Amino acid sequence: MKILAIETSCDETAIAILECNGDEKAAQFRVLGNALLSQIEIHKGYGGVFPALAKREHAKNLVPILEAALEEAELLHEDTQAIPEETRAKIRDILAREPGLTEAFFEFTSECEPPAIDAIAVTAGPGLEPALWVGINFAKALALLWEKPLVAVNHMEGHILAALLEKGERGEEFSISNLQFPILALLISGGHTELVLMKEWLRYELIGQTRDDAVGEAFDKVARMLALPYPGGPEISKLAEESRAARVGTISEQTAGFGPGSRSEYLATRLPDLGLGARYSDLRLPRPMMHDGTCDFSFAGLKTAVLYLLKDRPGLNDEEKKQLAREFEDAVADVLWKKTAQALDETSAQTLVIGGGVSANMHIRRTFTEKILSEFPTVSFRLPATSLTTDNAIMIALAGYYRALRKEFATDIVASGNLSLAPVR
Repeated sequence: MKILAIETSCDETAIAILECNGDEKAAQFRVLGNALLSQIEIHKGYGGVFPALAKREHAKNLVPILEAALEEAELLHEDTQAIPEETRAKIRDILAREPGLTEAFFEFTSECEPPAIDAIAVTAGPGLEPALWVGINFAKALALLWEKPLVAVNHMEGHILAALLEKGERGEEFSISNLQFPILALLISGGHTELVLMKEWLRYELIGQTRDDAVGEAFDKVARMLALPYPGGPEISKLAEESRAARVGTISEQTAGFGPGSRSEYLATRLPDLGLGARYSDLRLPRPMMHDGTCDFSFAGLKTAVLYLLKDRPGLNDEEKKQLAREFEDAVADVLWKKTAQALDETSAQTLVIGGGVSANMHIRRTFTEKILSEFPTVSFRLPATSLTTDNAIMIALAGYYRALRKEFATDIVASGNLSLAPVR
């Protein structure tokens, strides 16, 4: 089965074409075409994604992105197509909310054959509704013109499935198989922080969620406080890693020549201050809800703690900014692991996956890899390839395929900015 997938939930316009085979127990995937255009540079001036601008850019980019994906998949065959006026009128109605897209749509589709695909999958939510609608309406128009079935995809399900992918011998080949249930998923992004349990394939149960800010939102807000450019997460991580590297260097320098016993004794008394400057003790941050006994999260208090710290200690130098970035990232990783470990204990999950944009964070990936090995050695741990952590259409195609196997085709799709993946436990 060949799936064409469309993703426009936020600030990436993406279309992918996958050849999919197999069933829910074992499936194989080959990426035939994959095109993505990020809007990060456009939104930098706003310090975040500006929905109306994102919508406009999606409408402008979808046709060129479609052409690129089809060409890469060798499914683009030029040939003049006569589109009946009745069909044209229906498509105009579908695309009426997307100024400029209608003309580009007809110009492209009237000059190429309908591609040899079996279904069209599109993100229905969650996300920015104005952005979602562009992709949905584009998918509806293509489905009508090419007479293909439509599949509505939950964006967060795509993130879970992308984390379950295992790479094949060739770079464009992947598989999902040999899964051990229950599967616990930690979904961390700019809009989500939640723990979801999958006891049966594609059936989800919410175990814990943020009570306020999502973790990615907290990263971006703290980055703005530190006058770092958007997107803030990678910038915070960069500073934090520089601080860790400097600290390791200082420890190695100051303990050179120490025997194991004397080195341990020295570190036990001096580690909190090594190479950090006299003010580092003031740069400690709380770990909100760390020991409250639930699997829920809270990051608003952590963000506020940074705000008050900066008000109390204005004019941090570059080294202190790095130290603060590291302390913030450490606090986030500590909370995420603590809650995930509790969920693993409560659910007896056999597999843990992390998905979403924040799963690209190097320190979080490192922390979870080390903790799983030491504390849950029998649990299988799956991390997505870094290229699949951000929003992409490959993950939408994966979810679309599994839903298509179940004949879950949509007669109509409505954008849902707050679309839920799982009912509350």
